[in-house]
Amino acid sequence: MPSLVLDLALSSERWRAVYQGRANRVLLHSRDGRRVSVPAHHFRPFLTHEGVYGSFELEFSAAGELLSLRRLR
Repeated sequence: MPSLVLDLALSSERWRAVYQGRANRVLLHSRDGRRVSVPAHHFRPFLTHEGVYGSFELEFSAAGELLSLRRLR
């Protein structure tokens, strides 16, 4: 399965746009330089009071469908 590594630093202040309905996707650059647009709801399990921070591995199908998203440690 193809995968990408993403680094995300999204403060709770910025995340508020998702809850207010002003945003529904997170635009990121993978470590290999590709631009990736991920539906914001996939990051909700990683949301803390501070926001969403960390490195994530995104696995996707050949058709570009998201298969899994997990935090790296």
